[in-house]
Amino acid sequence: MRFFQISGILETISTISLFFIAMPMKYIGGNEILVKIIGPIHGGLFVLYCGLVWWEQNQGRINSNLAIKAMLAAIPPGGPIWFDRKYLR
Repeated sequence: MRFFQISGILETISTISLFFIAMPMKYIGGNEILVKIIGPIHGGLFVLYCGLVWWEQNQGRINSNLAIKAMLAAIPPGGPIWFDRKYLR
């Protein structure tokens, strides 16, 4: 479970970095280098988080209802941290 929680924190950091640093630099500043760097990192962390949700559900640590909520929580920035605090602690 600890690795799952850490992946949620890293996914949140990558989402916030992408949405609030890299994308404004691309669309306002005209410099897209950070999107090219942070975008794939965020994508990998998102896939890792979703894979770990599936793993935890298959291991019986979370039920199907919580797995769906965890997947939906991965969409907005900060969602995995909110999910962890609300449902897992």
